[in-house]
This record gives sequence, C-alpha cells and structure tokens, in this order.
Amino acid sequence: MFRRLLIANRGEIAVRIMRACRDLGIESVAVYSDADAEAVHTRRADHAVRIGPASAADSYLSISAILAAARESDCQAIHPGYGFLAENHLFAEACARERIAFVGPPADVIARLGSKISARQLAADAGIPVVPGATPADQTDATIAEAARRIGFPTLIKPSEGGGGIGMKAVRDEASLMDAIAQARREAVAAFGDGTLYLERLIERPRHIEIQILADGHGHVVHLFERECSLQRRHQKVIEESPSTALTPRLRARMGDAAVALAREAGYESAGTVEFLLDGIGDEARFYFLEMNTRLQVEHPVTEETTGVDIVRTQIAIAAGEPLPWTQAELAQRGHAIEARVYAEDPERNDLPQAGPLVRYREPDMPGIRIDSGVAEGGAISVHYDPMIAKLIATGDSRETARLRAIAALGQYEIEGIRTNIPLLVALLEHPRFVSGDIDTNFIDRERAALMASLATDPTASAPEVDPWDALRGWRLLQHPEDGRPPIVRRPGPTARVRGAASAASERPSTRGPADIDALSSPMPATVSAIEVKPGDQVAAGDLLLTLEAMKMEMPIRSPRDGRVRAVNCQKGDLVQAGVPLVELDQPER
Repeated sequence: MFRRLLIANRGEIAVRIMRACRDLGIESVAVYSDADAEAVHTRRADHAVRIGPASAADSYLSISAILAAARESDCQAIHPGYGFLAENHLFAEACARERIAFVGPPADVIARLGSKISARQLAADAGIPVVPGATPADQTDATIAEAARRIGFPTLIKPSEGGGGIGMKAVRDEASLMDAIAQARREAVAAFGDGTLYLERLIERPRHIEIQILADGHGHVVHLFERECSLQRRHQKVIEESPSTALTPRLRARMGDAAVALAREAGYESAGTVEFLLDGIGDEARFYFLEMNTRLQVEHPVTEETTGVDIVRTQIAIAAGEPLPWTQAELAQRGHAIEARVYAEDPERNDLPQAGPLVRYREPDMPGIRIDSGVAEGGAISVHYDPMIAKLIATGDSRETARLRAIAALGQYEIEGIRTNIPLLVALLEHPRFVSGDIDTNFIDRERAALMASLATDPTASAPEVDPWDALRGWRLLQHPEDGRPPIVRRPGPTARVRGAASAASERPSTRGPADIDALSSPMPATVSAIEVKPGDQVAAGDLLLTLEAMKMEMPIRSPRDGRVRAVNCQKGDLVQAGVPLVELDQPER
C-alpha cells in the first residue's frame, strides 16, 4: 500500500478521499490555490502544498504544478477525484512518466472512453445498443448542421470530450441550430480544450440510469448495481437514488452485464460508471449506452450506502495492485439511499450560481443521514469553482423512509449568507410524481412552474438578512463582536421583506442609464467568453449581445429591446464584476 498520496482536487471530494486515506493508514497531501489557502480540505490534510493563483487553469488544472507538488511531498500516488484532471489522459500519462501511481484507469483507456465517439464504437463492439446519431469526420459547422437535419429534430449536440452536461445542446428546430452548434463548440473548447462534436437523436422522456463498476488489474470486473440520476437541470444531476424504481431484477441484471461487458472490452481498471438512457420501465424497457465516466462520480455515496462497499478505498487498493475482494455473487443491494446536492444557487433566478461568504453553516445531525462537504462556517463559495456546497445522503430500509429523512434533514440545514437550492430540493422530494417514482430527465423543466409556485410560499426560499446593528458594540465585517465568530444572521419570517433581495429569474440584467439608454450588466462576477456585437450595430429584442461564464455555467446576455449598440465596455477574456455595465443600448436608428 502507498505511504503518501496527493489529492489533485478540492472541496468535498478532497475531504472524502482524505477519509479513505486515514482508514488505510496513508498520509494525505492537499493541493490548494490562493483562493483555498484556508479551505477545509487544506486544513484537514496531513500536508498541504500551494499550486498557484485562484484561477483553476493556473492551479488545479496545471499538470506541471500538481506533479511538482507530488515530487516535493514525496508522494507515491495521486488521486484526481472528479472534475479538473480526473479524465485527462495526458495527466495519467504524466503520472506514469514520473513513476507515480494514478488512482484511475490507464491513460490509453481514458483516451478511448473519454472520446464519446470512440466510446460509442466500443459499446457497439461489445454488443450494447447505442442511441442513434452521427459522428461526422468533417467537423465544420455546416457538416454538423447537415447531420442534425438528417437525424431530424429534436436532436442533441454533444461534445466528444468531457462530461457533466457541459456543451450539450438540445435543438428542436432549424432556427436555433447554428447558434446551438456555435455555443456547444465554444463551451467544449473552454471546458475540455477540444471542440469536436457529435449528435444523437433526442429521446424525449428517458430515464438516466448509471451502473457503477469496479475492475482490478487481475482480470476481475464487477458491478455495484444502478443509480437513478434522472432529476437534472441543464444536464446536471440534482437528486440521485439507488435502487431505481424503474428496474426489475431481470432488467437490472441485463444492464449490469452490459456495463461489465463494456469494461472488459475497454480493458478497464479502477472505479468507473457506465451511463445509459432507459426508454420505458420493467422487463421490456429498452436501454441505450450514453457514455462511460472514467472516474469517481459525485453520486457514489448512494452506491456505498446500499452495497456497503467503500468505493474510494477500493480505488486506492486497485491502484496499489490489490485484487477485488468479492465476486459478483457476493454483492447485493440493501435498503434505499437518496442523495441531494446542495448548491449555492438561486432557484428563483434560473438556478443562477451564487458566490459569497458562508455567514452561518450548520449541518443536520440525524440518524440515517450522511453529509459529504468541504466547507465550514466563516468560509466562502468562490466564483472560481463549482458552486456545490455539500451532498446530503439519506438512507433507510425503504425508499419512503429515505425520502422523509432527506426532507427532514434538509429542513434542519442552516446555511445563511448566500442563497441555496434547498427549497427546490424539498419541493422535488415532496412532488407527487417523485413520490410515485414517475420521473424522467425532463421532469424539472416540465414541472418548473409548479415547483416555482411552491417556492413562492416557502419563506426559507428568501435570501437571508444580515443586520450589523444587532451587535452590542463596535463590529467588523463578518466578525462577531466578542469572540471572532461570524455575526448572527436572522432568517426573515413569512411576511418579512428582505433588503437587497434579488428580483425574479432573468438572463438579461439591465440598469437604466441616461434617458433612453439601457446598460446591460452581469448578475455575478464572471468571465466574458464571447462578444457578438460592436458599437453601432442594430439589434433586435432577444439578440445575443455577449456570453459570460462563471462557476461552470454560461450566461447569455441578450438585448431587452430593439436598439443600437452605443458602447461595449469589455473585451473577451475580461473578468467582470456584478452590476458593471458591459453593453450600452440606445434607441434604434429611424
């Protein structure tokens, strides 16, 4: 077994890996950017090494910086967690050159399965159905568009590299096709450094089912059954559970066998997840290969809670050359688990990510509840990284027990200083169709109006109010007057009005300037990823003016009316602050 392991990640997954290292008697080494110098994962590790400034590109995505940290701290292994470099075959190759064990599959396997195009071919070779689609060799926009027309609308444009729904665009008609191709390619290049696209027929009401697999270096492959991941928005999972209400024992066995067959076809080692789209329920349902994630999944805890397998410990043991300790026949599901992802997001503003201080942070302490988090009171959610705060996992002998425990625990969560999606999570868990198990990947979009109506009646959906005048004597920002703790934050009651609270969901923020001029600004700190206009251009209501990127999300800024571009106050690549005018519009020329 390894003596010392470096964790090339941050936040809750870094803390989770540290827990596995402690169980195995391995020293953990954290890496941190300037933004994370006081972060939980930095403080909990046995050792910590600075790797660069706040920007992920200059720190957590820097292969050279991470390898230098591993050499400096004399590590025998690196665990990449998920995101960042976890599915980067060049990183795995670099680890091999340095004679450092990479806790993941071999680099060539990552490369084959990381390309969605080659992964589709591997699945077909293994006899697994794939979603009908096209993989154009000619990657011009015109060829991609023609392929989409042949498949027919609705169709789904997807990046060949990466995952997490980044760059995926559903196209329902010709009018939005070219814009969707351009945006998908731009997001893919920004996130993965590769703008290769392919297309799939859009299955209108599928369920998203994934199978967890484990494979060692001795030829053994097993699956740990399924996770239901259908509750999504913007192709990002929100609530996951295991087992799925849609699978019968026979269907579960068929899908598990397919996942194992793909892993064997690819020569896989380590933990991985094979994702499927499921059309229908029961024995006669049809499933299609979607993709394979060559890493640990965010939702791995629901599998751990229903199988008793510590997936992270097993990953590390496989990387150390140990064989799997069980056969498929020795593995079984027990009880039910539901995971709710707690995000710094505003559900009332189209799930807009939030950044800011965690003035108050208290996790629920209840039987049957597991919290995986990497934050603490007095810390902050940074604009530079993913806005996930924590994962709340509820378990029980039955689905209903797990569901009720999740609702109760979410109600006890205390997070103040920023808006969160907790009210939305509760609304989802209480929705009659979720209760009955009647869900699919379009559930949140289709039920959005009803969900928003339920949030409107929930006082906890409002932003918290910080009142410095509650202090008994002199005060300083974010510091308690007597003991240095964050100030007390009051949650407004049902009839309270919140000072400075944001208005409803809009992707076109604007402020009035001089008469007849609109100044369009960002709703949060963000990077300008594209500018579509220049001074003097005539625009119509709804035209795209520029695109911003923050916390793994693109935000289009569109014209609120017909007009003429008076000024563009930013350049591509600029980091802009919230509320600063970016584009100014005046009246259209007559």
